[in-house]
Amino acid sequence: MSATTKIAVHSLSDLKNTTDDALPNYLHSLKFKQIHKQTDVRLVIGYTAVIIAGALFYYDWKFGWEASKPYTLPAVVAYFLLNTAFSYWLWFVEAGTVYEGEGKTGKVRIASSTKKHIPIYEVDVTFTPAGSSHPQKIHIRAPFTRWFTSDGYFIAKPFQQWLASEVPVVGAADPNNVVEEIGRGSEAENVLNASGNQSAIDILQQLKASGANVSAGSGRRRKA
Repeated sequence: MSATTKIAVHSLSDLKNTTDDALPNYLHSLKFKQIHKQTDVRLVIGYTAVIIAGALFYYDWKFGWEASKPYTLPAVVAYFLLNTAFSYWLWFVEAGTVYEGEGKTGKVRIASSTKKHIPIYEVDVTFTPAGSSHPQKIHIRAPFTRWFTSDGYFIAKPFQQWLASEVPVVGAADPNNVVEEIGRGSEAENVLNASGNQSAIDILQQLKASGANVSAGSGRRRKA
């Protein structure tokens, strides 16, 4: 399936934003339920700061400067602190997170980024297989040309195959999109379910042993 909206292929932000938007759509189709906790906290901080600023403005407009003066300094301090907390949350807690959710195969959190003038999609994935309490982290990357046509159209299938092939909990939920060189079908799910406390590299090595050809260190699959 291809996107009907054409983007500028030379715009790195358009490439990234379009890919980011495709992530939740794909994972929702696999019955992952999005977790909005981080977004909710950010919204609470932001709206609280806006409410304080709005309330002070209204009080000043309604009753005048003399009446509102005792509340101005505390309101300004509170607004400054809330905006500092907002910035910290956005840059250091969310840290580029574009999706966090949970499905039958486990939990997954995905943060994306790009480097200036380099058309490569960089993804940090934290996942916890179902039945495990030990989150694991992997870094994967791929050029945008893998799922964008030369004239700027997004093609969902290669993007879905890449994500399912690189992220164990996604591959287990969508085995049909796991490409041959890193295991197909129920084998990927079996390895994930039996993984227990193993690391992501161990899981990928087991997938490789079952018929895979994957570089666990780089997070990039080799073409057949």
